[in-house]
Amino acid sequence: MSKKVVVTGMGVVSSIGIGIDAFWKNLLAGKSGISKIDLFDTSKFNRHYGGEIKDFNPSDFIRKQLVRFLGRASCLGIAATKLALEDANIPRKDLRNKDSAVIIGVTIPEGSVVDLSSDLLLKEEAHSVTEKFLLNIFSPSISRNIGRFFDIKGTNLLIPNACSAGNYCIGYGYDLIRKGDTDLAVVGGSEALSRIAYQGFQKLYAMAPESCAPFDKDRKGMLLGEGAGVLILESEEHALNRKARIYAEVKGYGLSCDAHHMTQPKRSGIKKAMQKAIKNSGLNTDDIDYISAHGTGTTANDKEEAGAIKELFGEKRVPTSSIKSMLGHCMGSASAIEAITCCLAIRDGIIPATINFNTPDPDCDIDVVPNQARKLKVKFALNNAFAFGGNNCCVVLGEN
Repeated sequence: MSKKVVVTGMGVVSSIGIGIDAFWKNLLAGKSGISKIDLFDTSKFNRHYGGEIKDFNPSDFIRKQLVRFLGRASCLGIAATKLALEDANIPRKDLRNKDSAVIIGVTIPEGSVVDLSSDLLLKEEAHSVTEKFLLNIFSPSISRNIGRFFDIKGTNLLIPNACSAGNYCIGYGYDLIRKGDTDLAVVGGSEALSRIAYQGFQKLYAMAPESCAPFDKDRKGMLLGEGAGVLILESEEHALNRKARIYAEVKGYGLSCDAHHMTQPKRSGIKKAMQKAIKNSGLNTDDIDYISAHGTGTTANDKEEAGAIKELFGEKRVPTSSIKSMLGHCMGSASAIEAITCCLAIRDGIIPATINFNTPDPDCDIDVVPNQARKLKVKFALNNAFAFGGNNCCVVLGEN
């Protein structure tokens, strides 16, 4: 397992921009993508805000005849994949008859399809939902739809590992390429806002009223978001042979399970995942220049993550920011979008801020890059992601 794995293309569909240029510009400007939810009726809830993508038109990326058979998460994922392939300068025809992989992460596969089918059933209009549309409810639908749309016939996998799923997908693609099972992998995550997800997180009493303020003493919780982030991974040899531009190298990743509680994070598990990611990358803590935090804005998560960072890095105050302050928590796609952020930080020597930060919290005594993007030479970035059940995955990205 000696092959280097590099990132050659990236695609983002988010509430602050579609495509990496718009996304990165608005991220560095500290633009918030949080607004009132329009996708479904929130009048019966006591929360009404989230990171909804208001300007996404599936027909800009997919023929109208196909859109009606796809769930929103599949549409977001196909759009991000198309953007990533274009960014990598890989024509769709070049994917045919190649053993490429598609590995996509999610929390609730096509929750919007569940919402619609339930609504129509209650209205006694269930007959109006086609079987092709309902097939999107089943778990592999998003990765299957992406693979089918781009005619990618290799490994096809959906990893439903919730809030760390995007990082798990990067790790899986990294392993496939390192082992020589494929030279190219389409990896990332895609998640659409849905009533069922919104209701679930509200029932956990985890959602803030209107804004997300990670690591702030007066933080009130997380906000749900939606979006898709896709990275094109290639073996370095494959990328160089086709004269591809390389954004960054995937240096390694680390996994852990808290084995503690379904929703309460545990510091020791978080620390273990970070330690393993750094060690498996052949690095030490002194090498890490930037941490893209999981940083959800909930009291427990931020306290435990900040505590784990303090324990692991000691006196070194590594700049650590949470872009969930701008996007909300995009669930299965969150860490994929954050991995893209790390690649762009490495490319441009600048890191995004944690916005909405007003009052330091003694329990989160780390450098949170408050409210203003910061110029910083980033050679190695650590991307943190922690999920329900304490399923943790951290990825290290670095200069190639």
